[in-house]
Amino acid sequence: MVETIQATRLHPLQSGRTGPAAVSVTLADNATRVSLRARPDAVAALSKALGLTLPTKPKSTAVNGSRAALWLGPDEWLIIDDGESNLVADLAKAKVLHSAVDVSHRNVGIIVSGKGAEGVVNGGCPQDLSERAFPVGAASRTVLGKIEVVLWRTAENTFRVECWRSFSPYAFAFLQESARDIWV
Repeated sequence: MVETIQATRLHPLQSGRTGPAAVSVTLADNATRVSLRARPDAVAALSKALGLTLPTKPKSTAVNGSRAALWLGPDEWLIIDDGESNLVADLAKAKVLHSAVDVSHRNVGIIVSGKGAEGVVNGGCPQDLSERAFPVGAASRTVLGKIEVVLWRTAENTFRVECWRSFSPYAFAFLQESARDIWV
């Protein structure tokens, strides 16, 4: 009796890979979003109205319960609240000069999570997303493929991508395709 041995031929770029990463690309729950602009002298009053301290350093965020403030520039924040609050009404209580525009229907949130999430986002984002350069809590305005996004690292292996509604089919498909290409 002759024993048959079969070999599985792998593509040379596949060697050492263990398989596709367990990364999910899902839609974030609906949320209230406000684009907030204000001068530095208004930060304290606006922070009090929001119930969290507005971050004042690049890539920083602040979270209190379901509410988060993402620093986008020296006088600009994206406020996201997954709860049922009225952010604009809360901000109106602050009697300081500021601009608060509800952009809830303009933006869509996409969650990329799982081992390999960093690689999935880096499939179209040129930023260094290593934990050293972009730790948990970091957020910034950047690009994903051909579109502008706000990127927020919410956990070690989880990112929230905020994009304009009109670009959301592109961003969602882009991230799903990138997830299919990631191996760990």
